[in-house]
Amino acid sequence: MSRDVLPGCVFVLMLPLFLAPPVAAQAWPARPIRMIVPVAPGGGADITSRLVAQKLSERFGQQVVVDNRSGAGGIVGLEMLARATPDGYTISQGGVGPLAVNPSLYAKLPYDPLKDFAPILRAVSALNVLVVHPSVPVHSVKDLIAFARANPNKLNYGSSGAGRADHLAGELFSMMAGVRMQHVPYKGGGPAMTDLVGGNLQLIFATVSTAASHIKSGKIRTIANTSAVRSDLFPDLPTIAESGLPGFAIDNWYSFIAPAGTPASIIDTLNVEIARALALPDVKERLHGLGIVPFTTARPAEFAQYLRAEIAKYAKLVKAVGITPE
Repeated sequence: MSRDVLPGCVFVLMLPLFLAPPVAAQAWPARPIRMIVPVAPGGGADITSRLVAQKLSERFGQQVVVDNRSGAGGIVGLEMLARATPDGYTISQGGVGPLAVNPSLYAKLPYDPLKDFAPILRAVSALNVLVVHPSVPVHSVKDLIAFARANPNKLNYGSSGAGRADHLAGELFSMMAGVRMQHVPYKGGGPAMTDLVGGNLQLIFATVSTAASHIKSGKIRTIANTSAVRSDLFPDLPTIAESGLPGFAIDNWYSFIAPAGTPASIIDTLNVEIARALALPDVKERLHGLGIVPFTTARPAEFAQYLRAEIAKYAKLVKAVGITPE
């Protein structure tokens, strides 16, 4: 073959490569997604996360794997998230304690909730209730205050970790009531409830999700709820505020977040799909039975604004109460 013909032949042979359409980017998600849950199994955050993970798995056709990483008031799990690749394949559940309280509680937090994470959705609000072991001779908030004053440091109250909503409720209660109780932190609401039922604790400001079955069985007694107003889910249960401590209020919320830098398109998809999952009748029914109310309309920007306000609010509370890590 002559040299004059060769370049033309090469061009003809390569022509299909020039005309071929570009290879499409692989659609997300193309593999399983890891959902970090920074608390132990069994509590409200864990149950909510597992319900959402199941529905996302069905929707995406890819497994969403729950990975419980409890410890240090949520720091262990969220530090892992902050270091994760922002590609949409690692997300996390995050609650009021790890995201809104820890910045004021720890001098050297290994993550910044406003800089290191991309907000997806403020997902639910979990009703917390004040429950006591039957051996404690109290049936109301006023009874509890009187008993605690007469027995300083004799009552042990458990929590799912330092700085979490149940711990904050206990510290705020002690300050407003002028009583002294011993705080016993756990790696989740489930383990704390186990010790309450077993009589190793006297009370918990627990999520309904961890307390419901034990309340029904009579193993623990319900006194009041920690919200500012009565819950429509439990209209007959008084608030702590109306039971002797006006102004008392602690809101326990759970959210979903991703590493900062995760593509906005993925964040938007997760926002829509998680909200959709929470709005499903079977999910709502299960959550309502646990005292958990879903938010299904909040957008990422709204959650970011809400988080800034919560961080500021709890900074004041932590300083006033003098909460320290345990």
